[in-house]
Amino acid sequence: MRLVYDKTGVGVKVGDKVTLFDCDGDPTHYTVVRGIKPHKPASSGFVEVKSRRGDSHTFYASVIGATWIEREDRV
Repeated sequence: MRLVYDKTGVGVKVGDKVTLFDCDGDPTHYTVVRGIKPHKPASSGFVEVKSRRGDSHTFYASVIGATWIEREDRV
């Protein structure tokens, strides 16, 4: 199972820089800390990120535009 960016198909790696925007359109820059694999077939999995200030957050993988592929738990 691999976590890849939807637009490019490139694998998500620890240390990747991602930018997310809040509801006002203000950007926040994050660094990928780890991917958390889906725990059941209906789950989409998560990604843990850290902000420049050191705050840790966990988001659904889709929030950073990523998807877990090559899943063995789905037929």
